[in-house]
Amino acid sequence: MTEVLNEQRPNSWLAAIWAARYRTPARFVALIALLLPWTTTGLIFALIPWLIAFAFLDLREFPRSLLRPICLLPIALVLLAAIGTLWSDAPWPDRIHAIGPAAKLLVIPLLIYQFERWPFGGWVFSAFLVSCTALMLYSFAVAVDPALSLKLYLSRGPYKVESGIAVRNYIDQSQEFALCAIAVYPIVSLLRRGRYRVAALFVALAIGFLANMMFVVVSRTALVTLPILIVVFALLHLRRRTALFAVGAMGLLAVLLWTASPRLRATVAKFNGDYEVSIAGNDVSGMGSRLEFWRKSLAFTADAPLLGHGTGAIRGLFARAAVGESGVRAEIVGDPHNQTLNVAVQWGASGVVILYALWFAHLSLFRGEGLACWVGLLVVVQNMLSSLLNSHLFDFAEGWIYVLGVGIAGGMALAAKTIRS
Repeated sequence: MTEVLNEQRPNSWLAAIWAARYRTPARFVALIALLLPWTTTGLIFALIPWLIAFAFLDLREFPRSLLRPICLLPIALVLLAAIGTLWSDAPWPDRIHAIGPAAKLLVIPLLIYQFERWPFGGWVFSAFLVSCTALMLYSFAVAVDPALSLKLYLSRGPYKVESGIAVRNYIDQSQEFALCAIAVYPIVSLLRRGRYRVAALFVALAIGFLANMMFVVVSRTALVTLPILIVVFALLHLRRRTALFAVGAMGLLAVLLWTASPRLRATVAKFNGDYEVSIAGNDVSGMGSRLEFWRKSLAFTADAPLLGHGTGAIRGLFARAAVGESGVRAEIVGDPHNQTLNVAVQWGASGVVILYALWFAHLSLFRGEGLACWVGLLVVVQNMLSSLLNSHLFDFAEGWIYVLGVGIAGGMALAAKTIRS
């Protein structure tokens, strides 16, 4: 009898290890989501073992899944970036480096395939929320004592210690906090099921994220996108009367916050101040510099409207345009701070068509009810709106938020639709 058990035990261990191959990739994705708000290097190190674990999944249906527009369009944009190196006049190291910001989109089809088959997406959402909550609490501590900032240890280049900025920068932090603050679908769902204590916990977290954004530090991009996201949620997931009440309450809250938060008033005032500084005084400023970048980028696009100037050509174009100029007009950048113009300058109308087809294909993926559809819709809408002021699809933190959100929520949404059908 003992010999039989000894023979079966190794077999059972092997079976357990083999069965774990389905859960292991999801755990690595959860680790990626946990690290995303804090570190870029750690995310890359977690990505490598996930790709190895993904290779052990059942991939027989994977080639067919790539033919769907939600998977094919991200691949098409990366291929265009690679092919665009052929007609660029930038140095080859710059051309190759410029493919990187788009290359992360190749992960979306992998995530969709994985989470369409294994229901572990909740782990990843929870990991990201827990990580952002820890970052929010730490941000309050850094607001009290800026010397507590982890930028001293985690920044790879020159940095400036700022009040409330625990790691990286205020734009990344505000985008992450805005995403968590508005992900209120669980609150509505919990209230409808009578789980008031858990709903109260989520309400407290949302208030914490909003308080940090209003009283500690906030980006103007988040200020633009947050009200629109709230309205989108109210219109899609609340009854008409409740939605009107929610929008009215949001307006009242905005007035109260405006009165109570000097930081919020100062941030909004910078819109007009930056415009005056850059347009009238030809000095560098946030919004004013963007207007100059956009003006030049439109001119660059008009020079090569169909295929653009090629991958990695943006910095060279700005350098040539800066000759003989001064002040804000002499700034040389590799990013015009607008996703559409970033794509248009490099790959012309062909790139813009693929970009918007990608966004709208992913939007259509999240039509319906449920947490996955709301999270996915929230991620896509936030990225589209914030990409008016930044190239957030190609930026590191915001781009990975898009990749994880669309990939995981997209797979979960497809799985739910399959079950219903």
